[in-house]
Amino acid sequence: MSSGTAVSTQAAANLQPFAGGRSWILGGGLGGLALLGATFAGMATDPRQTMFSYLVAFAYWTGIGLGALVLLMIMHAFRAKWVTVLRRPIESITLVLPLMVLLFIPIAVFMKHLYIWVDPPADMGREALKLLAHKRAYLNVTAFVVRTVIYFALCIFLSQRLYGWSIKQDRTGEVGLTQRQRNLGAGGLPFLAMAITFAAFDWLMSLNPLWFSTIFGVYYFAGSFVSALALLSVISDLARGKDLFGDLLNAEHTHNIGKLMLSFICFWAYIGFSQLLLIWIANLPEEVPFYMVRFKAEWAWVGVFLIVGHFFLPFGALLSRSLKRDRRRLAAVGVWILLVHYLDLYWLVMPTLHPEGFTMHWTSVTAFLGVGLLAVAFVMWRARGRFTVPVRDPYLADSLRYKQP
Repeated sequence: MSSGTAVSTQAAANLQPFAGGRSWILGGGLGGLALLGATFAGMATDPRQTMFSYLVAFAYWTGIGLGALVLLMIMHAFRAKWVTVLRRPIESITLVLPLMVLLFIPIAVFMKHLYIWVDPPADMGREALKLLAHKRAYLNVTAFVVRTVIYFALCIFLSQRLYGWSIKQDRTGEVGLTQRQRNLGAGGLPFLAMAITFAAFDWLMSLNPLWFSTIFGVYYFAGSFVSALALLSVISDLARGKDLFGDLLNAEHTHNIGKLMLSFICFWAYIGFSQLLLIWIANLPEEVPFYMVRFKAEWAWVGVFLIVGHFFLPFGALLSRSLKRDRRRLAAVGVWILLVHYLDLYWLVMPTLHPEGFTMHWTSVTAFLGVGLLAVAFVMWRARGRFTVPVRDPYLADSLRYKQP
């Protein structure tokens, strides 16, 4: 064992439960509530704009929590040892999901301002109304809410069970808990994939109920997953100091995070291009309107910016080996990805409300920051009193001395 690894192992053994974050909990909680209060004040003047802004923020932060859960379960399923030192922050990101259940309530209450199928207007046209009537068994308020409850129940069960076993192992050191996490990670992944896919169909794709794409759920997952990795890179850079996991990381861990970010930036671009290509080739009248609106000059520049900013720029940056091994520079790329992912979701949602062209309303800013601050405060609150690494995981020592193969 090298001297650096010995020091890291000793530092991990001396860790105490996390006792910080008080200012984030209080400031983030109060600030988030104030910003969401300001957001919903917009209901008095423009309820549709307010709810569309809120939906983008909800889908953004919920997607990151779901992406982190997929990452956690994949690591368990593949029995990855290198990621053990990073497992607790990944687990912590998933803890935001119970909060998102509460934040879904405004969407359930004000659905009529979001989804045209809730109360279709008579001027939609006879054929459109016939198609909506045909879909009524699936697209109705009760089924929508029940499905969302099922999605959240499944995802929260998986995240809480994995986190609970991980925390229990900190106390007991029971080796069998590692195998339980691996079993649940492998067995639960197919159900989690279905939940994320249909959640994307319900929350986002049904904004245009006459349009559909079988790839849409994967597209939402791809952007959310790479954003979860980007957030992990940012947290890894910030979490330095007493009793924090950041000081235990080495360049090999950072390098692996960067390689995963590079891989899934490519995956996001591949899925986005595949969806466009298949719809362009088929040229079906019920599919092309989605892109016709987004190809107009007023929205087309956003799509071009996403191609450059969400793929080419981070792709080029992440090709650098030295950047991927530098936490500060990798975190900067992570911040960029998090910002352009918001624009990506904005591009998915807002043309439904503003087909005439791009516009940014003040409620988009307050909703994004409000939900985000509440999410950070909630996760910090859940993390207080817990170790920032799984201190009694049997593979922690292997993770601390990990080197690239």
